[in-house]
Amino acid sequence: MPEPTVRTATTVLSADYFQSYSVVGLLAVVGVLFVAVAFAAGRLLRPVVPTPEKLLTYECGVDPVGEGWAHTQVRYYVYAFLYVIFAVDSIFLFPWATVFAAPGYGATTLVEMFIFLGFLAVGLLYAYKKGVLTWT
Repeated sequence: MPEPTVRTATTVLSADYFQSYSVVGLLAVVGVLFVAVAFAAGRLLRPVVPTPEKLLTYECGVDPVGEGWAHTQVRYYVYAFLYVIFAVDSIFLFPWATVFAAPGYGATTLVEMFIFLGFLAVGLLYAYKKGVLTWT
C-alpha cells in the first residue's frame, strides 16, 4: 500500500512561489519570441535594393556637408544628472508612501525617508554651491 504524501505549509508555499515565477518566465519567453518573429518577418518581407542615394547619411532633408564631428555643450550632462537624481527620488517616494500607511511601520519609515531626503538635499546644496543651477 503506498504511503500518503504529506504536504507541509512549506512545500505548498514553495510550490506557489515557483509557480508564480514560472508565469513570469513564460511571459518573458513569449515576449522574446514575439520580438524575434517580428524582426525575422521584417527581414524576410522588406525589399532590399541598395543604391548610392540610400547609403548616404540623411538628416532632416539636408544633404550632409562638412565634417561629421560636432561640438556639444558638456554642461547639459549636469541637468540630466539632476533629473536622474529627482526621478530616483520619486521612485522611492511612492513605495514609501504605501508602507508608511501600514501599521507598525510609521515612525521607522518616516525616519528613513528623512535620511534619504537629507542625502538628496545635501546633493542639491552642493550643486547650488558649485553654481551648477545658474543658467548661463
